[in-house]
Amino acid sequence: MSLPSGPTAAATLRVSAVLLVRDRRVLMVRARGRDVVYLPGGKAEPQETDAEAAIREAREETGLVFTETDLEPFGTVLEPAHGQAPGTMVAMALFLVRPGGALDSASPVASAEVDEIEWVTSADARRCPPAGVETLRRLVAAERID
Repeated sequence: MSLPSGPTAAATLRVSAVLLVRDRRVLMVRARGRDVVYLPGGKAEPQETDAEAAIREAREETGLVFTETDLEPFGTVLEPAHGQAPGTMVAMALFLVRPGGALDSASPVASAEVDEIEWVTSADARRCPPAGVETLRRLVAAERID
């Protein structure tokens, strides 16, 4: 993924997220003290790839252990960043968890970082930040969730 350079580069947050879909719903978490639900994921460390960041952050938030072979790139969304200064954007690399593996039956658990884990559909879009809303739209268009 290539992020913009120049004056707007500082106003774009690079994050990654995993898309674990079961029964036409996608896994999301509600972080401590937040009013919205997010996809499991977060900011990449400086020398981390997008996939590595998604794997690390999802493990920290849900206890699920992913490998890069479990993931399939699902694109990147670029949307206004929730709860950040006006003009700040988030570039979120999305990774779909491939079905048919051990993660199909693994049970996610809310970590100390999150208040709860939820399985959501597009009907929950009003509870998501802009990047989550766009991700739900793409999952519906791909016929992955309702």
